[in-house]
Amino acid sequence: MELPQRPGSRLDSYVDRYAARTRGMTASEIRALFAVASRPEVVSLAGGMPNLAALPMDAIATVAEELVRESGTIAMQYGGAQGDEKLREQICEIMRLEGIEGHPDDVIATVGSQQALDLVTRIFIDPGDVILAEGPSYVGALGVFASYQAQVVHVEMDDQGLVPDTLRAAIASVKATGRRIKFLYTIPNFHNPAGVTMAVERRPQIIEICREAGILILEDNPYGLLGFGGEIYPALRSLDTENVIYLGSFSKTFAPGFRVGWALAPHAVREKLTLAAEAADLCPPAFSQMLVSRYLGTQPWREQIKAFREMYRERCEATLSALSDLMPAGVTWTKPDGGFYVWVTLPPGLDSKAMLPRAVTARVAYVPGTGFYSDGFGTSSLRLSYCYPTPERIREGVRRFADVLREEMELRAAFGHEASRALETRDGVDTPGPDLA
Repeated sequence: MELPQRPGSRLDSYVDRYAARTRGMTASEIRALFAVASRPEVVSLAGGMPNLAALPMDAIATVAEELVRESGTIAMQYGGAQGDEKLREQICEIMRLEGIEGHPDDVIATVGSQQALDLVTRIFIDPGDVILAEGPSYVGALGVFASYQAQVVHVEMDDQGLVPDTLRAAIASVKATGRRIKFLYTIPNFHNPAGVTMAVERRPQIIEICREAGILILEDNPYGLLGFGGEIYPALRSLDTENVIYLGSFSKTFAPGFRVGWALAPHAVREKLTLAAEAADLCPPAFSQMLVSRYLGTQPWREQIKAFREMYRERCEATLSALSDLMPAGVTWTKPDGGFYVWVTLPPGLDSKAMLPRAVTARVAYVPGTGFYSDGFGTSSLRLSYCYPTPERIREGVRRFADVLREEMELRAAFGHEASRALETRDGVDTPGPDLA
């Protein structure tokens, strides 16, 4: 008689029991890199971790202590699903910097903007619905969209962001197939991963195109206050209050560990988001929200953002300088004026994912471009993140990466693709990849 299998005797003994929607769930390129990139000998230009060295830790400790002493029984209790009222009022003040006139009743505070992404997708997407998204696009959003079985159609960008004519063409192409487009997902400012910013004159064009087509816009703006020159661009939401859902976060302008973000939506949509949030987690963490609120109310947070901007500006300049000095001919890259990222494009024939094992062997890490597309594109591109390492480490990381690139280019020029594959086998380093069933 055949004995029943013990749990764990196969890679995943539950594979036949999962819901169909789990088939779209895979580990992101970034998560798979963390174990390697966190080694001290590796210069990580991969993960977009904010650099918290500039935060006034003593002041934050005082804020936390006062919160516990004065309001601990409230801060550590259940709260409302929509989030702390005082914080929502302060969020409206912050959004006003980008020209948004929002009401606290139309804001829902979430567990990071990632939860807001999930909630919006949950209430709008049925399996097979289409989401338009810039190509490349934020890997965390693509993971959410896949988990709800959406079909992502990428729309081309240039150095001024989303291209209006290409958006029109994408809408027409999708509608010609009879598929339904639910929303456009866009990161207009200091794009992750592309590092570009949507031109101001294009913004009303994008809004008008979507309005005419009956398509919502989901505006994700975690980096909007981190322009290196202090410039603040008008939010899409400031131009259209009915057709734009705006997502914000304190992860980049304060600290990601508190997991506080928000969505501003038309009132009826906000009500649905609140119901969805309540079903997901009953209520958000009141302690985190009240601490962020006290920080905003008692600390010079605008000056803190200026300090962050200057730190990231210095690191971006170090990255661009190193790329200009060290990259082989044929490599191009974007030139961000804010945010965390540079998008690098390799000469034809090079594969950033296939090269990653050799880069890790050379003690430098980046994120291959394929992680930022849902359709297999991006092999010739990659993302470099400059937010965390020091300028000196950044230059060393770029130098190591440039050496890997030159070796790859020389091998391909001399022997073609097979020589590169042979080198990959010799190195004996597997490309970090998703968990497989």
